[in-house]
Amino acid sequence: MDATITSADGITRCGWAHSAPEMLPYHDEEWGRPLHGDQPLFEKLCLEAFQSGLSWITILRKREAFRAAFASFDIDRVAAFDDSDVERLLADARIVRNRAKIAASIANARATKTLVDAQPGVLDALLWSFAPPRRTVAPESYASIPPSTPFSTAASAALKKLGYRFVGPTTMYALMQYAGLVNDHAAGCHLAVGEPGAF
Repeated sequence: MDATITSADGITRCGWAHSAPEMLPYHDEEWGRPLHGDQPLFEKLCLEAFQSGLSWITILRKREAFRAAFASFDIDRVAAFDDSDVERLLADARIVRNRAKIAASIANARATKTLVDAQPGVLDALLWSFAPPRRTVAPESYASIPPSTPFSTAASAALKKLGYRFVGPTTMYALMQYAGLVNDHAAGCHLAVGEPGAF
């Protein structure tokens, strides 16, 4: 796939934005835009964990079902899930039915609740503390973007110490890309570093 493709509307975007109809608005409106807030970042942590080993489009297409099944990723409510909720989720054909990932989401909700009950905003602050220096040059190709970095590795280690699961360095880098801790839009994309649309 080309690093960038010019769409029918005349706008040049990352090549992957053209891989499925849902990906174009995801690319333009979400991916790489700075994301803040304990709850939105908790949701993204959960969805990235479910994505592990799968394509992101699979999760994106199921995102609304995940939100319905996981109480809109309300931290307090997910932290209170019990064995009956695990069985309910395992029976829900709308989502990815993986016991380990479901258990991880509940454990991560409990770890997050412990943090934010003591200090609201701390998950946001913790994750953003691992943001690397801002790019000055956009990546020329997908091959030049690593699957993980020292920053995502450090974030992974910090979260694991707090009891989080399914937060390996690659998963954390995917979250960093989505949440705008890094801008990995390819050179030539209208949202790439140095372009007028960049954020």
